[in-house]
Amino acid sequence: MSPVKFFENLQNRIKREWKLAFVSAVVIGMMIHLPVLLSDIPNHDGLDSLYFDQNMITSGRWFLMVACGFSSFYSLPWVIGLLGFLFLGMTAAALVEILEVKKSWAVILISGLLVSFPVLTSTFAYVFTLDGYMLALLLATLSVLFTKKYRYGFLPGALCLAFSMGVYQAYLSFAMILSIFALLDSFAGAGTVREKLSGVARFLLMGIVGTAGYYGILQLLLTIQGKQLASYQGIDGMTSGGSSGGIVTTVARMYRDFAAFTLKGNVLFRNGISALACGALGLAAMGVLVALVLKRKWWKRVTFFAIIVAVAVLLPPVTNVILLVSPSVNYHLLMRYQWVLYFIGATAFVSRYTPETKNGWVWEWLALAAAFILVFFYGVTDNIGYSNLEKKYEKTYAYCVRLLDRIEQTEGYYQGIPIAMIGVVGDEQFPETDLTKEVTSGMIGIHGDMLLYTGPNYQKFIRNYLGATLNILPAGAMEEMYYDEEYVAMDSFPGENSIRIIDGIMYIKTENTTR
Repeated sequence: MSPVKFFENLQNRIKREWKLAFVSAVVIGMMIHLPVLLSDIPNHDGLDSLYFDQNMITSGRWFLMVACGFSSFYSLPWVIGLLGFLFLGMTAAALVEILEVKKSWAVILISGLLVSFPVLTSTFAYVFTLDGYMLALLLATLSVLFTKKYRYGFLPGALCLAFSMGVYQAYLSFAMILSIFALLDSFAGAGTVREKLSGVARFLLMGIVGTAGYYGILQLLLTIQGKQLASYQGIDGMTSGGSSGGIVTTVARMYRDFAAFTLKGNVLFRNGISALACGALGLAAMGVLVALVLKRKWWKRVTFFAIIVAVAVLLPPVTNVILLVSPSVNYHLLMRYQWVLYFIGATAFVSRYTPETKNGWVWEWLALAAAFILVFFYGVTDNIGYSNLEKKYEKTYAYCVRLLDRIEQTEGYYQGIPIAMIGVVGDEQFPETDLTKEVTSGMIGIHGDMLLYTGPNYQKFIRNYLGATLNILPAGAMEEMYYDEEYVAMDSFPGENSIRIIDGIMYIKTENTTR
């Protein structure tokens, strides 16, 4: 078959909804995130990852090195961003297929919600891993698609889930929520009880086999490399039996965190308009559900109410299942992409079932307007975050220029002198100037004033952006000196006495402490 014929056949097999979802995700995504694609602005972790081989097996991410290897191990925002949007476009197409969305307005807005959700913005702050993470998101979505579409699809689905978790374990929740949506859709449709129970069994098998496969490959590779899981983000909790408080404490924390992030996380909504849009989208979905209950007489079935209760009980812990995998994890925004599925699911539900409702066009317009407002609101929020990230870089650059000049002008300085310092920038001499705090407070990697938190942050920034090499000692070098009277009496930079050479070591005091 010639290349022309091959691509003609391929084009004929691609559904209109898939094409629309892919194009919408790429176009809307580029419109929102183009500023960061055209910049090269690191965050604090990015300073250590301008070149990084992504070998994170001790954090359980045994496939991350391969997933990020397509774009090389250099931090290249444009290349990585294009690959990321390629994977996001394919994810959007898979989502509309799983949710069986046909209407164009819903396809476009589902794609828009996927690429505008602020979790993606925080991920762009860690751009050196973005392409790998978006591949993991695609694999998590494909795991559900294969399981739903094919009788033995749980086998390739389990394989996709294992490799997705091998990149980033947090997307397990994304696959689980999508699986619940797919099962609810099958319960609402035609089919025998046996067929529906068979569907439940397939999804359970996909999850069990996929998670077991991920863990088995992880243990094998750890043994081959002679390594063990690190304590970072509590990932070693997978083998230590969970949190000290037991399963009850962990599950209770899942419910508390779900409520806290949903209502007070300052991400899903942060003002009256966005909160109203969230409520309107939920109202539209609820209106369609009530109409279906009345039309299909589901209110006469005990099983309907049992399913509703089961879903209400299961969704919070399923959304926060990472807390079960790593009970002591610092549960930040990068791990919360699954929340966007509630908005996507509501949009898909309204678009699919309004034909069965009286005056369904009212609910459609309400859902369309609400989803559009959310996409616009999230897009604006994303760019506020990028604006602050750029300002963080500029302020850090100016600060380090001043600091480097003072270091080099200090009497007794020579190239290679050992330097001991703390990474925190004192806010008495450099008060906070972040204008975006109310917007970006929950967006890890985006918020704050400076990129510097540790001594090595200074070392990497000054070397890679100012072209000077400093011999900054490990953090332990400050342990004895930190409480010494000589250090306590020093001024904080840029004070006259903020840099001193004691016993051949240059001590730099940047924080405000007077202990």
